Amino acid sequence: MITASLLIVAAYLLGSVSSAIIVCRLMGLPDPRTQGSNNPGATNVLRIGGKKAAAITLIGDSLKGLIPMLAGHLLGVGPAVLAGIGLAAFVGHLYPVFFGFRGGKGVATALGVQIGLYWPIGLSVAAIWLFVAKVLKISSLSALISMALAPVIVWAFWPDKILIGMQLVITGLLFWRHRSNIRNLITGTEDRISR
Repeated sequence: MITASLLIVAAYLLGSVSSAIIVCRLMGLPDPRTQGSNNPGATNVLRIGGKKAAAITLIGDSLKGLIPMLAGHLLGVGPAVLAGIGLAAFVGHLYPVFFGFRGGKGVATALGVQIGLYWPIGLSVAAIWLFVAKVLKISSLSALISMALAPVIVWAFWPDKILIGMQLVITGLLFWRHRSNIRNLITGTEDRISR
């Protein structure tokens, strides 16, 4: 129980480290919370800082989900604790304690959690994201479609009710965080991937 609690708390704290804000500060770029979409995530960093800054942000945000999940596997915890770890890392990214609880929308961190849970799950979700992004060239729509399908993918590879429940919560929170994007998609004003 102590190990599980420590892992979950550590996952939240790691999730609370905002890669976008740190990368922008180190590279002399504007605070992503004040530019573009005002979202501290890789897509907005791409808009304001280019591909290199966005790639570093993407990797950093993914590692926040991946590392805690791998730690859970190494310590041999069960699905319930893995689910707690994954949710904690994801919620940390959305509501980071170190940055006034103003976080990103969670796509990369969710993907890190999925890869850390079981790599075929993460690769399947990533493949869907890449395919939709290539065809439609809208980052938010790619995220929404891939994460909408993620619970089914988890069920297909690891049909555990707790883990499926974890993914359903992650998907629900991700949709909530993308509510402005959903409105823009409906009105046809959502930004496209331009670089």
